[in-house]
Amino acid sequence: MPDVLSAPLVVEFPFTRSLGPVQSAFLTGLRERTVLGVRADDGTVLVPPVEYDPVTANELGDLVEVAPTGTVTTWAWNPSPRRDQPLDTPFAWVLVRLDGAGTALLHALDAPGPDAVRTGMRVRIRWAATRTGAITDIACFEPYEGEPGPSEPAPHEGEFTDPVTGIVAPARLDYVHTPGRAQSAYIKALEERRTVGERCPSCRKVYVPPRGACPTCGVATAEQVEVGPRGTVTTFCIVNIKAKNLDIEVPYVYAHIALDGADLALHGRIAGIPYDQVRMGLRVEPVWSEGARHVDHYRPTGEPDADYDTYKELV
Repeated sequence: MPDVLSAPLVVEFPFTRSLGPVQSAFLTGLRERTVLGVRADDGTVLVPPVEYDPVTANELGDLVEVAPTGTVTTWAWNPSPRRDQPLDTPFAWVLVRLDGAGTALLHALDAPGPDAVRTGMRVRIRWAATRTGAITDIACFEPYEGEPGPSEPAPHEGEFTDPVTGIVAPARLDYVHTPGRAQSAYIKALEERRTVGERCPSCRKVYVPPRGACPTCGVATAEQVEVGPRGTVTTFCIVNIKAKNLDIEVPYVYAHIALDGADLALHGRIAGIPYDQVRMGLRVEPVWSEGARHVDHYRPTGEPDADYDTYKELV
């Protein structure tokens, strides 16, 4: 049995967004140890606040202050915290309706075990030692046996010194990819600086990278076909934004390249030519990474450009 290939992969990007007056007041308030909600058209106090009424879609702006104490409405135990979660020891995810609020806020509850958590238990906010104007300014909730806060929230203007006007929310997905038979053969061929696809037994098209089945006919593919190494640029884009952790100077060109003998264009970077001279029909060849098992980029071969009719079906 052939070795099963697998590799850890990470998809990560920072999501930057500006804040409207309601979200700005809410996050700035957390920095100042103040929890704000917004009153909806039917009088319900929404915490966390939203900018538009979820029923009427009207714009909301009637801010009120609610208590830092509340009641657990439901919960789930988390025995194995993951990276960047609120606590690094086992904890409960809880929905807490703060005193004065009509909706529940999701956060972590610091508890010694699941037996110590129950629906209806009283809790309060544990504030972070350092607060910057983010939901993490609430470090977590903790059990609370004191007096409840006022049931009627107090009006609040939502005005603070140095308000938070924007946030950066990092998004990240860690996973392990295990390719199937077709992709494993494709990857192993790259180690030998070859590119292989698979031919559909029905339509006879050659797909690169192979997928193990024809996306058009839906039948399994098994016949391996070596393609390239040269190919034709079918279409392309000019990249002007530098990616994090990618040591490539902008601008550069990223293209769809139809390798000779393939019926599907793959992606590749074009180098060895000024970015503003890259064009559809340009004939290119691979430049392999030193000591690696993948193509670093494609460069012009010096051949005449391919006629459009030879690759128009792959654009």
